[in-house]
Amino acid sequence: MSTAAPAVPAAATPADRLAVLTDVEKRVLWLSTAIIDHANRVRPNPTGLKVGGHQASSASMVTIMTALWFEHLRAEDRVSVKPHASPVLHAVNYLLGELDERYLTTLREFGGLQSYPSRSKDPDPVDYSTGSVGIGATAPIWGALARRYVESKGGGAGTGRQYSLVGDAELDEGACWEAILDPMVAELGEVVWIVDLNRQSLDRVVPNIGALRIQGMFEAAGWQVLTVKYGRLLHELFARPGGDALRRRIDEMPNPEYQRLLRCTPAQLRERLPDCPELAQLVGTLDDETLHAAIRNLGGHDLQAVGDALRAIDDTRPTVILAYTVKGRGLATEGHPQNHSSLLTAEQLAELADAVGASTEAPWARFPAGSAADELCRRTAARLRREPVPALPAVDLPTDIGRTPSGRATTQAALGRTLLDLTRSAPEAAARVVTLCPDVSSSTNLGGWVNKVGVWSAAERRDWFDDDPETILHWRERPTGQHLELGIAEGNLVGLLGELGATWSRWGQPLLPIGVLYDPFVERALEPWSFGIYAGGQSILVGTPSGVSLAPEGGAHQSVTTPSVGLEQPGCITYEPAFAIDVEWTLLASLARLGRPDGTSAYLRLSTRPVDQTLAAVPADPAARERRRKQVVAGAYPLRRAAGTPDVTIASMGAIVPEALAAADRLAEQGIAADVVCVTSPGLLFEAVQARAGHGDAESWVLDAAFPGHRAAPLVTVLDGHPHTLAFLGGIHRQRATHLGVSRFGQSGDLESVYRYHGIGTDGIVAAALDVTDA
Repeated sequence: MSTAAPAVPAAATPADRLAVLTDVEKRVLWLSTAIIDHANRVRPNPTGLKVGGHQASSASMVTIMTALWFEHLRAEDRVSVKPHASPVLHAVNYLLGELDERYLTTLREFGGLQSYPSRSKDPDPVDYSTGSVGIGATAPIWGALARRYVESKGGGAGTGRQYSLVGDAELDEGACWEAILDPMVAELGEVVWIVDLNRQSLDRVVPNIGALRIQGMFEAAGWQVLTVKYGRLLHELFARPGGDALRRRIDEMPNPEYQRLLRCTPAQLRERLPDCPELAQLVGTLDDETLHAAIRNLGGHDLQAVGDALRAIDDTRPTVILAYTVKGRGLATEGHPQNHSSLLTAEQLAELADAVGASTEAPWARFPAGSAADELCRRTAARLRREPVPALPAVDLPTDIGRTPSGRATTQAALGRTLLDLTRSAPEAAARVVTLCPDVSSSTNLGGWVNKVGVWSAAERRDWFDDDPETILHWRERPTGQHLELGIAEGNLVGLLGELGATWSRWGQPLLPIGVLYDPFVERALEPWSFGIYAGGQSILVGTPSGVSLAPEGGAHQSVTTPSVGLEQPGCITYEPAFAIDVEWTLLASLARLGRPDGTSAYLRLSTRPVDQTLAAVPADPAARERRRKQVVAGAYPLRRAAGTPDVTIASMGAIVPEALAAADRLAEQGIAADVVCVTSPGLLFEAVQARAGHGDAESWVLDAAFPGHRAAPLVTVLDGHPHTLAFLGGIHRQRATHLGVSRFGQSGDLESVYRYHGIGTDGIVAAALDVTDA
């Protein structure tokens, strides 16, 4: 069991140490409260819009965070702070000298402290971005796995615990339990969750928090469970005559009744609390101050009790500390069922200042130089100071492996083929690739790659099927492996994907993470993946198989809206390649954008539809081939040019490109000349259109290459997805346009029937072209 170095001089007595910690605890409470007060009541607000903040939610975490930071945390540890406690984090960072005073007045101001902790936007140290409940809570789990993976590949990630400070209402999120129950997580002894068990949600007191049920669920998942329920005063009272009755009374009362007692005067407590003669006798021996303090003396607000729990952590398995707290502890609003977003009045703030030894006239005052509290802050800052992230190593990737696919192939299979080719053409870069799947490695054509590089595991495990001649996919688990497979929960997959994509900024070790899942389930994974991008996690998400081209599977497995993901997702470029060579070029370009300060994530939408690769008409001339490659990576390329001036342009994407070419042939038979443009990235094309209009700084040359003005003609767009994805192309030259795609749930059937049903087959394209060219 690892322990932190003492943060106060060894000669200090336990009472001295506790007194100094208490001073710091009070100042953290004051600062976090004052930060929110200034944002709402002091800073000018001409618009009158609510600024917001969470004084009560912050207050319930003050003791826990004071004990953690100022006694137990080490430089190598990482902490995910619950979203509504961000002012507490800023207060702690300010006392440690990690945040300039000028930022304390900027909470939720443009360019100031963010609403919730943000690695990329806050000016002070933030280990994990939080804000979307359930995602920030689970991030340290995936951060622990990412650290272990990096460490197994040559070191550089060190050691350290991964703490997650979680509100009890956050445990309602399924993402928490999906992560907790994954079999790989039970091995992560460095993971520690501290649950702020304040028994309130945004709107109400939770009727039955079910702490015993929660405890049982964590224990069933293999976690160590430590409960910090009562403080020293209550434990002392429990030892007195009638103490057993007091403990039973508090343990058995429903949450709303307990919360109501927090709002009672001592006289009301004497009336409401006793339910038996023994308890009445004990209450009668207590003065008003002691009785009032006892009913709110929970373990999560007892520095000694929290410290004892942190010292009891077993580093051989994950740990959860259930810390009972009072929402708003120490504030005039403590325990009120509607205190979630409430603000102290000016009078209440002044009372708090008097209670904690602060001043409303000088709210940001630090501890006097040389005082015990000042010395504790200085020693803690020195202990937690981290070395700068080392310079990033260069990851050289080829732009073109040189293969020209032939025959019939799918873009899904091309993914695995390209990864295998990379191991031969650029082994150093390939060594940084790590792939993830939610139990779909074989069905997404990653079998060859998995057989080649092996499955990652912290320790080598025996493959009991290595001598079975009928086993095609070999599951060799070892520290040298480069493929990770969690359970089937997509949220876990992208949570880990985001943390693997952030190793460049944490330890200076860039990885090239690729997550592969069924495209119909991309939207299920999109929020946590998006949040990972926001937090600096650069990765590639591959959705395959996709669209109604997966015809026999029916509507439940036919994705409709995913083609526009990259069009709308910040920090992401989307590609939907039509041919195997397009997969290679776009994948290599996407890999080259990962693991760097100016990096970008990518989403590739692939298909299981076999396509004749000769339709790609890849130029044989090296210069012409390179020109095609650049166009593919930039978002679109002319696949076929009609002789003379075209009557219509067909812009198609992905699996529907063969139908677009067949439609062009049939139109030519009717004397209608058609250009065919293959779109590979609607997002990049949209950025080019915006840049041409003066919005943004993207390069717009690809528009001239794919849609030159001298060949402007009425436009038909078609894709295996929602037609709005390409609808903006009609505005490039303000031509008449019609847009084909999928806008309703699919049907099971053969490919031709399904395409006909949605109007995206060859007949549908021909008909649309005739309509749009009909004068």
